Amino acid sequence: MPAFGVVVLTQGTRPVELRRGLDSLLRQTGVRLDIVVVGNGWQPVDLPDRVLPLALPENVGIPAGRNAGVGHVAGDLLFFLDDDAWLLDDDFLAQCAARFAADRTIGMIQPRIEDPAAHELPTRWIPRLRKGSPYHSSNVFSVVEMAVAIRREVFERTLGWPASFFYAHEGIELAWRVWGAGSRVVYDGSLRAGHPVIDPRRHDDYYLKNARNRVWLARRNLPWPVSWAYVGTWTAVQVARSRRAPQTLRPWFAGWREGWTEQPWAPGEQHGKLPWSAVWRMGRGGRWPVV
Repeated sequence: MPAFGVVVLTQGTRPVELRRGLDSLLRQTGVRLDIVVVGNGWQPVDLPDRVLPLALPENVGIPAGRNAGVGHVAGDLLFFLDDDAWLLDDDFLAQCAARFAADRTIGMIQPRIEDPAAHELPTRWIPRLRKGSPYHSSNVFSVVEMAVAIRREVFERTLGWPASFFYAHEGIELAWRVWGAGSRVVYDGSLRAGHPVIDPRRHDDYYLKNARNRVWLARRNLPWPVSWAYVGTWTAVQVARSRRAPQTLRPWFAGWREGWTEQPWAPGEQHGKLPWSAVWRMGRGGRWPVV
């Protein structure tokens, strides 16, 4: 029977949603689960008997918080679930395991994300340039991090989520590193997970970290001159997007400057850039890491 180590990250601010997600995990059939709830600056309480709590003394950010849970769960496969997400089908993880077993080239899977209460779903949940139908499966080069499955051996070769990011774009780097490890990242439109549609309006800190982490993605992962092309492309994209909200450019460019002037690595985190062979594989797979 396939075994998953499951990491659920929370700050304890969504107890109802957290319980919904945990209940959906405990209903999974055809798999063995080892589940940890990581309290990011919070002591997890009132958990089901089969769920392990792990309290972090402070909020270390989303990527580092997820990484902290991995060593506390067993299983050849890993699954990361946000505290406001849940699984809509009781055989979801069994289906993920079947996809991995059938195709050894698949290293990570993102399912289709749905909100059963919403009339229209955000296209940003489909991590493709050409969005198309949410039911269409394909290679992808980023993931929406709220519900993703990954082989443990692949996760270990990537060295995990980028801890220094705190939040924003960690799903891009992890996907790139999976491709760099010789595996594929797949969006599977036949699998589904639940997540509420949230207000897309953002605060200044979002724009700052969005820009900073774009630069860090390039500095940490891409060889020159691809790194400069990536940053230049996304700078142009952001300027174009901000025409209707020019006030967002000030925090965005503040983050852009931080990206070039601050250290992109957390202590002990540094890994090498992607080899040219990985850049070539990504391009042949459907998307050059330039945009």
